[in-house]
Amino acid sequence: MTETKEQGLSAVAGPQAATVKNPDVMAPLIQIIDELRDVSRTASRNDLRGRLGMVRARVADTRVRLVVVGPPKSGMSTLVNALAAAPVSATDSPISVPSIVEYGPEATATLVRREGGGRVRRQPVDPLNPGPALSATGVIRADFTHPSPLLAEGIVLMDAPGAAVQDSTTWSMIAAADAVLYVSDADTAYNRDQIAHLRRIGQICPTVICVLNKIDRNPHWAQVQELNRELLDEAGLGFAVAPVSAQLHHQAHRAGNQQRAIESGVPQLVEHLRDYVVAHADAMAVKSAVRDIQLVGDHLGVVLRTEADALRDPRRRAHVTQQLATARDQADQLRQRTATWQVTLADGSTELMADIEHDLRHRLRGLMRDAETEISGIDPATRWKRFGTELEGRIAEAIAENFETANYRAEELGEQVAARFPAEHRRPELPDIRPRYASDLLADVAPLEPLQSAKAGVPEQFLSALRGSYGGILMVGLATSLLGMSLVNWYSAGAGILLGLHALWEDRRARRLRRQAEAKAAVSRLMDDVVFQVGKESRTRLREVQRVLRDHFTDIATDALRAADEALRVAEEAGAQYGDRGAERLARLDTDMGKLRDLRQQADSIAAA
Repeated sequence: MTETKEQGLSAVAGPQAATVKNPDVMAPLIQIIDELRDVSRTASRNDLRGRLGMVRARVADTRVRLVVVGPPKSGMSTLVNALAAAPVSATDSPISVPSIVEYGPEATATLVRREGGGRVRRQPVDPLNPGPALSATGVIRADFTHPSPLLAEGIVLMDAPGAAVQDSTTWSMIAAADAVLYVSDADTAYNRDQIAHLRRIGQICPTVICVLNKIDRNPHWAQVQELNRELLDEAGLGFAVAPVSAQLHHQAHRAGNQQRAIESGVPQLVEHLRDYVVAHADAMAVKSAVRDIQLVGDHLGVVLRTEADALRDPRRRAHVTQQLATARDQADQLRQRTATWQVTLADGSTELMADIEHDLRHRLRGLMRDAETEISGIDPATRWKRFGTELEGRIAEAIAENFETANYRAEELGEQVAARFPAEHRRPELPDIRPRYASDLLADVAPLEPLQSAKAGVPEQFLSALRGSYGGILMVGLATSLLGMSLVNWYSAGAGILLGLHALWEDRRARRLRRQAEAKAAVSRLMDDVVFQVGKESRTRLREVQRVLRDHFTDIATDALRAADEALRVAEEAGAQYGDRGAERLARLDTDMGKLRDLRQQADSIAAA
């Protein structure tokens, strides 16, 4: 991105705004940045020079630049309006443009528009109703001033365009910011893409506050906030999570209801900004600027040393060029080997998923056999609920062991893929795929079904005994009637009692066998459901490991080739570019490399202070 575009996104110092950053503290950093920009001009690295221009604008601004980003429809514009206490950002427009709000003695609004022929024109609009103008086509940016108390304390608000995947404009605003407010909806926790996005934001701007918006519409926002904190901690991101409702604050502000305003959480967020962002503006600015200086200095050092080596000894020029050509060939071969390591990764991932699913089925089959053996020795109706609770506990233990095995095997897969690359390019830090609580994976699994074949009641048992005794009385009574006895006598009555008891025992035994068969079928269905639900989660987590490995090693191959090509280009062009002025150029390079070392030491000393 060019320097002009970067500075165009940077708010200029507003009138009568409070000074937050100490100019005396920032002055050494500005001097280092200016000298580093001169070195970047020598190295013909306009991209690095443009980045330093952005860093200088951020450091030279005595206020704190606060950029608001987030997914679409998360309430970013409403939050910006709440913080600025003015309708400076359109909340219901399908077109989203960057907005910059700074302090001014009176409210003003200016649109920056691109017209025909590539011309850019500034157009003043009504600051009390800028929405229709913001929705017009050709608007690049909207600049506002407002006499807001928060802005008067030295904060500049920058509302980035809402987009599922942030564009270059949004990333430029993040790079120009001292702090970032990442706004998301309070209805759902962060997904893997959002965590990855937050990690990238933190690499560019280390001060990030996660804002959980619309808590008034989501009664379970506290659980979402706690889950987001756990996800951030697992990712190694120590960002604060602030619950707010920008819409509730807007309604309370219009009604003059201070209690409702406090319930919205926006005043607490403002206090957090004062205590942890504004109060530590110097330290944050120094830390961020020193990191940029170190990164740019490392890039410039590689370029200058490569060109100096090519110029220092003309007899070595061809040798250096050959070395760099060899390095490019090696990087090219590394890229060609992409298919090899991708095949290793794809085959290993497929085998890993199959093995882990087989391990899960094997463990659950063992539990099912044990459960069936236990069911065969008891009457399930007597302790079915307790049996289900114990079975779910054993299933959770089996799932935890299965995911433990999956995590270990995933690390082995990472080592196998890393072995395809040079030793210095080892595998990345893989996500821990083990669940915090294995029982959470059973939330979507239907519980063990209740038994339909319940125990027989007293009437059913009486009828069973009666049916058995009737046959005994009839048979024995007919036999004894030949001897002159009545149909019902002592012998037929005794036979009826014995056969009735036998029929009752057989009925109880048959009912128990039916209950055992039904219980075994219920356990089997439960295991199938567990395999279906847990297996899907296991494959999802293993695919995340596969994506991390794929992206990591693809970046290695691409970066190696890019660095080799750039160094080779500099070395090959050095001799032809300077000709007889090679000695003069070499002296300039040596001077700049010495300056670069001094600037790096100065930046390191400022960071250590």
